[in-house]
Amino acid sequence: MTYTLSEHESKQLLAAAGIPIPEERLVSSSEEAVKAAGALGYPVVLKLCGRGIAHKTERDLVRLDVSDADQVRRDTADLLARRLPEESEAGVLVQAMVSGRRELIAGLMRDPQFGPCVMFGLGGVFAEVVHDVAFAVAPLAPHDAKELIQALQHHKILGAFRGEPEADLEKLAHILEALGRIGEARSDVLSIDLNPLILSGAEPVIVDALVELEGDPT
Repeated sequence: MTYTLSEHESKQLLAAAGIPIPEERLVSSSEEAVKAAGALGYPVVLKLCGRGIAHKTERDLVRLDVSDADQVRRDTADLLARRLPEESEAGVLVQAMVSGRRELIAGLMRDPQFGPCVMFGLGGVFAEVVHDVAFAVAPLAPHDAKELIQALQHHKILGAFRGEPEADLEKLAHILEALGRIGEARSDVLSIDLNPLILSGAEPVIVDALVELEGDPT
């Protein structure tokens, strides 16, 4: 049996492994969402968040660039109303809006032959133009993570690019190393999907994450 953690639970698992996660709040009502947005600072992003909710954009479960309390109230109520019967426990995740023109993807998968493997690639509009993804067998030493980054055909996008600063490659490598450690230490973790991983200036920021586990969700 397998199941997918909620985005919030997935990020907590990553944080426990030493991966930096932006501050966010999981709420269950419009008023709680307004308080969370005020604490995080506008604009914010709102998402329906629960176990098994994996394709939020396709289901119209994301609200971007929400800029005031009234809109937070309306959007939160609308998102909660979109829950399916089996999602009655789902809440709304409130996050500060992260901006950046360069999107990446990273993750973990289990190969039948090689075992846990770390994946890194270009995301967003870059993924639509070129399929540029590289893999490395876990665990990853620091030099392995840096070689994985350099393995991208278009890794120069991570340098100074169209007015953007060079990406913090040390922090990117740290994320990839940590993914490898999770894959080695947690045999119940079947996959991890960090998509997108946005470069906000030089800083890699994990905007969304999903972890698939093997076992009984109860």
